[in-house]
Amino acid sequence: MNSAAGFGAAGLGAARVGAAVFDAAETMSVDERTAVQTERLRALVDRLLAAEGLLGRRLRAAGVDSAAGLTLADLPRLPQTTKTDLWEHYPLGMLAVPTEQVACVHGSSGTGGRPTLVAYTAADTALWANVMARSLVGAGATRASVIHNAYGYGLFTGGLGVHHGAGALGATVVPMSAGMTQRQLRLIQDLRPDVLACTPSYAIYLGEAFAAAGVSPQEIGLRVGVHGAEPWTDAMRAQIERLLGIRALDIYGLSEIIGPGVACEALDSGGWLHVQEDHFYVEALDPVSGAPVPDGQLGELAFTTFTKEALPLLRYRTGDLARLMRTPGQGSRTTVRMSKLTGRVDDMLVIRGVNVYPSEVEQVVLADPAVAPQYLLVVDARMAQARMVVCAEAVTSEVAASDAVVSRLGEALRERLGLSCEVVLAAPGQLPRTEIGKARRLVRWESGEPPIPGLR
Repeated sequence: MNSAAGFGAAGLGAARVGAAVFDAAETMSVDERTAVQTERLRALVDRLLAAEGLLGRRLRAAGVDSAAGLTLADLPRLPQTTKTDLWEHYPLGMLAVPTEQVACVHGSSGTGGRPTLVAYTAADTALWANVMARSLVGAGATRASVIHNAYGYGLFTGGLGVHHGAGALGATVVPMSAGMTQRQLRLIQDLRPDVLACTPSYAIYLGEAFAAAGVSPQEIGLRVGVHGAEPWTDAMRAQIERLLGIRALDIYGLSEIIGPGVACEALDSGGWLHVQEDHFYVEALDPVSGAPVPDGQLGELAFTTFTKEALPLLRYRTGDLARLMRTPGQGSRTTVRMSKLTGRVDDMLVIRGVNVYPSEVEQVVLADPAVAPQYLLVVDARMAQARMVVCAEAVTSEVAASDAVVSRLGEALRERLGLSCEVVLAAPGQLPRTEIGKARRLVRWESGEPPIPGLR
């Protein structure tokens, strides 16, 4: 354990007012950062051309035979990359270094259910540790912090990403991984960590478990949570903060780019996430045309990995929807800011001709004080014209029997979505929880038994 730490570290209080900075690159002037990015873009393009792989061939097809003279303004004319490219070159067909330089491999099942594997060199792992340390410091962690890490360890990048960042910071990390909730509660009470790292849905699960055990937020002792790996709303943030008595902050990343640490909310960022854009240049694109959209407009995030070695990517389309803002924000960080994710391009539902994102449903459901932080969106596709059923969980058994709450939720959803949908109010504890991995918020019911009891 870090000798400066001591369990139950109390060094976070002052950091809650303003966010410290781990790396001077986070505070560069626009001109300084543009110069660094331009140099790194040219180096990336030259590496891709020299490797003569898929991206090198696409660059030549786009008329780019050399990186000389390229600027950031040229990015829109450079080719894009998609997850399909990784799938078609599975497992490591887009590797840009000799195999003996690969230090580790991470990956996920992918949002489409197909494997996505990503190789890392030792330098890639060091880069990952650096941007994760930046994220943790922005969230208020210090060398004196004890970080309870309840992200899963393994191929999934969450657990080891936080672990690498804590090591680079010099903090104490408790490598708990996911699951074994009763043991999680015991260690949090015994070791008194000040930082919690886990998915937002699991943070709520932990908070509910503490409440069931009669442990108040004041007794838990946590101060800040770093939550990512799944989209979540400000309504869910409020639930986490109420249950755990912490400041809940968002972190963003994906294995194809590096893992968690691509962007993170800071204590003083006003709800925006700062992107580590000296390494990962971000664009917001029209999901249909692929053309860049103006700042402040919702678009699909696309990243160019300037400095990654094993799997450098050019304008990688993530499928994630968010807004970008390049004007200065609060605090000392000068990097581009992104909003919390609104959802994913492939998560959009079309119900009776109306476009619906699950995050819009979540914002309505979790804003109602009679509803617990659990819900399930069921798309009943057993008939030609699909219907949408919103299954929410009441805070008490008495509320579960309230027609007034059902009516109120139905009206709020109709006003927000422009669509009438059925509301089912379940009793406390009736909806499924996720102890390991990402929360299951959307179910497509095509045949057989209903996904939850009581649906017809």
